Amino acid sequence: MKTNPLKQGIVSEHTIGLGTVTRRMVQERAVELAIIAGRTASDASNSDWEQARRELTGEAVADDKEALLEAVPESERWEVVAGSTGSKVPAAASEDEDDEGRSDNARLVDEGLAEAEHAQRLQAIRAAAAKDQDR
Repeated sequence: MKTNPLKQGIVSEHTIGLGTVTRRMVQERAVELAIIAGRTASDASNSDWEQARRELTGEAVADDKEALLEAVPESERWEVVAGSTGSKVPAAASEDEDDEGRSDNARLVDEGLAEAEHAQRLQAIRAAAAKDQDR
């Protein structure tokens, strides 16, 4: 089930409403990811940029199997076996749930925790760097 695209992406960063994700915002997030990984701000890699874009826009990471399945035409995705009895289809998710069955509130809590963890890691690295400069 496709989720409402307006419900995807992070809502706020450092308690400030995010609004439309800009290239500058992605760049700043990529630099933060590079710093957390122990690289300099100028060493932000393409993977940092991709991760930053995914984090800010809420784009899901497609795993290799899913990407491979999506590449195959629908007519070739499965072969029906004669005499198959089938199986029970799981109940459809509510409109207020994402693909993983999380409610909007649970998703927002998860995003808030992830953002807080990111901010704490970045703050710790910057504090350690400042302490090293004072020595």
